[in-house]
Amino acid sequence: MYTVDNKWVTPSELEDIISSGDKLELSDSAKSEIVKCREYLDGKVGRADKLIYGVNTGFGSLCNTAISFEDLGQLQRNLVISHACGTGEEVPREIVKRMLILKVLGLSHGHSGSQLETIERLIFFYNNDITPVVFQQGSLGASGDLAPLAHMSLPLIGEGEVDLGDERISGKELLSRYDLKPIELRSKEGLALLNGTQFMSAYATYCLAKGFKLWNQFNTIAALSLEAYDGRVNPFQANVNEIRNQSGQILVAETMCSLLEGSAMIKREKEHVQDPYSFRCIPQVHGASFDSLLHCEMVIDREINAVTDNPTVFPDADEVVSAGNFHGQPLALILDFMAIALAEMGSISERRVFKLIGGTRGLPAFLVAEPGLNSGFMIPQYTAASIVSQSKQLCMPASVDTIDSSNGQEDHVSMGANAATKLYRIVENTYSIQAIELLNAAQAMDFREEKSSEVIEELRSSYRNHVPYVKKDEYLHPLIMDSVTFVKTIM
Repeated sequence: MYTVDNKWVTPSELEDIISSGDKLELSDSAKSEIVKCREYLDGKVGRADKLIYGVNTGFGSLCNTAISFEDLGQLQRNLVISHACGTGEEVPREIVKRMLILKVLGLSHGHSGSQLETIERLIFFYNNDITPVVFQQGSLGASGDLAPLAHMSLPLIGEGEVDLGDERISGKELLSRYDLKPIELRSKEGLALLNGTQFMSAYATYCLAKGFKLWNQFNTIAALSLEAYDGRVNPFQANVNEIRNQSGQILVAETMCSLLEGSAMIKREKEHVQDPYSFRCIPQVHGASFDSLLHCEMVIDREINAVTDNPTVFPDADEVVSAGNFHGQPLALILDFMAIALAEMGSISERRVFKLIGGTRGLPAFLVAEPGLNSGFMIPQYTAASIVSQSKQLCMPASVDTIDSSNGQEDHVSMGANAATKLYRIVENTYSIQAIELLNAAQAMDFREEKSSEVIEELRSSYRNHVPYVKKDEYLHPLIMDSVTFVKTIM
């Protein structure tokens, strides 16, 4: 059981919570802050003699339209159902589950005005693997992730759809099945649910975790490729990397040396003076991506511990402040940045594949014993090149775009939601590129008589338990998909 008590939660701790399968509960102190804020807001509304945005007014450009006290609950319900305008592909369930826990974390600070019952219902969804059906398109990443969070919130009021195990049911059926009543939203609650960056943050935390995994595995696979290509170890020695003074580069160089320690292959006499950049510059390229991921982690760390809805309620100061914490620019920029960092690791990986199949350094053309009769690994490189090209296209930054909305009230938006979904696609692409490099590197190394280090040989052995050596042309798609499964779930 993980207790939500407003302690700082790092991205790595969030991954531990999610991967452990722990259920959530609110601490007594968190409950107290939530109730305190809600009671304050109820009192504020009851004695309000002026307009408070989103509490007793309309939304967006309707911010000056007063709403009667009797209609405040209906106003919030109308907000949720009218804003559920998502389209496109469905958001993966693992991302929706992150949206739920991140929304719980955000609302539990006691500055949003949510009812305790509402937050506990979100926790109920999370704990019982009830995932609302959410769509990828619809958020501008500025007034909060409005459309995606609206779809996430619909089942709270008995609307929308959810996935429960292998079954998809309506929000109404969900409430009936669990003998639950629909949440009757109070003043400001719809905004608390829909404003916020939890759609962007959910993708960001997922892609950050996968980014570090990809980075770590790329180092190991690159070491195998280097061995298979009969590469030199000199570019990884300490002195040449330390004088560059880039921490990620130094770390990668140290990692490569550690991975290659004890290798007979790396010690054999080399006929060539230097290697191509895709091998020689592994520390510089992989290291830069690592440093980029660290920067992204810092921003994500802050964001998942933030209050990002609007208006923000400060009971102790007797203030309800309408501001812009929902604006996704901090995330939009680093989502684009992370996309570039991951795409570049995929790009240099494909270049190593290209070199391995070139028929040089004692390797047969296209890594097959009888080239000509057999095409061997000619076309997997095409596939990798195609994927790399798509990832480059997806690196066009979303964060530099903005389209005026809500009759000009929301006149600058982050487009961070589009940055998030593009990044997710790049993560998937990068796994495929990585799988193709491993397929080629293992095949190439099988033509070498010398052995590599213990770590690399263990990787080869494990990989060969799942993907066999290719003696002659065969149907390669299943092998590539087995290789993708290996880098995603086994390595």
